[in-house]
Amino acid sequence: MRNLVGDVSSAARILPELNGESLCIRNAHGAYLWDTEGRRYIDTALGFGAVLLGHANEQVNAEVAGALADSASPSWAHVREPIAASALATHTGALSKVIFTNSGSEAVHLACRAARAFTGRGKIAKMAAGFDGWFDDVSFGNVASREAGFADGQRPSTPRTTLLRFNDFADVERLFAEDPDIAAVILEPMLANAGCIMPAPGYLAHVQQVAHQHGALLICDEVLMGFRLFPGLAGVQAGLDPDLACVGKAIGNGVPVSAIVGKPHILAGFEEGRVLRGGTFSGNPLACAAVTSTLALLDDADYQRLIERGDRLRIAVESTFKAQGIVVSTSGYGNVFALWPSAQPPVNYEEAHAFANAEFSQALHLALRQAGVLIMPSPYGRVYLSFEHSDAVVEEMKTAFEAAAVNLAPRFAAR
Repeated sequence: MRNLVGDVSSAARILPELNGESLCIRNAHGAYLWDTEGRRYIDTALGFGAVLLGHANEQVNAEVAGALADSASPSWAHVREPIAASALATHTGALSKVIFTNSGSEAVHLACRAARAFTGRGKIAKMAAGFDGWFDDVSFGNVASREAGFADGQRPSTPRTTLLRFNDFADVERLFAEDPDIAAVILEPMLANAGCIMPAPGYLAHVQQVAHQHGALLICDEVLMGFRLFPGLAGVQAGLDPDLACVGKAIGNGVPVSAIVGKPHILAGFEEGRVLRGGTFSGNPLACAAVTSTLALLDDADYQRLIERGDRLRIAVESTFKAQGIVVSTSGYGNVFALWPSAQPPVNYEEAHAFANAEFSQALHLALRQAGVLIMPSPYGRVYLSFEHSDAVVEEMKTAFEAAAVNLAPRFAAR
């Protein structure tokens, strides 16, 4: 009898069998993973974006091990938590107050609570097809759901959540004309979990302007994109002035940690005891050690070189598939991008849904896995690069993509 439901605790880990075999990872280091049979793979999932420094970074691991030796859960205030909070706040501008949580979903949940408490309103508006965590409220309208593809004049809603069409300027105006109970709009700076759909020029600023004009807050969900383009918030880099942001993943290099950061007056209710917060493991010493050490390393990291390396990979992948008669395009950035079986990447979810091809995505996953590269099998999956994905690793990836393109040509080449 198998005791673990579905053999995994998160559905995102489910992979198809290859040659009748399931994949089970034994260990990882740098840019690589090894399975239980000793086979090595280049990893492009990287903890779904969490492992930016590379797997098993020695400095981060040493700091976390030291925290574990001192006490994993001392219950009370401990020396590492304010240090980690200060380290994080120095990277988040006006969002200078910090509350640690354990997962991105928890951070989003707490940020939505903060927005409702501050505004006295009940609803959160989220981007249709965006993923802002697995809690019931914000899982409404996730990518591939029936609600995500709503048309003009419709507005899928629950008593606590309503949906917006990403990159639709007029839909933001319509939302606030229809509903005065919007506490906040939550958005990703790029609609990452729908396949790295890039914002149209001026769109993010438009959402912020309309939300603030109507007394609603702006929450940047930076769990995936925060600290991935530079040591800070992608939304701030894009010119936004959010009221709250959720961060996680890359701030701990794979150690479970997340946080909300916010403007002091927005989070004052927590300090004054008017708004509930809690969590036995929130801000635990291991997580705080991971944050402090990870951010110190990211401050010295060469982001520009990494992004340029990834952009060269994107160009190579597109040309490699074109040479085999397979039309593909990419969207996103050099160190996080999506691959589409279409001549151009989608500009909104309607196009993404039309371009998504589950058969192609699974076949590409299997072909690359056979060639020693692990990618997500989802049509909306992403390719991540870490700072351990050196020029040599990227050359290995190019070779694997060449082999995959040859493998897939008989099935997917244009005729």
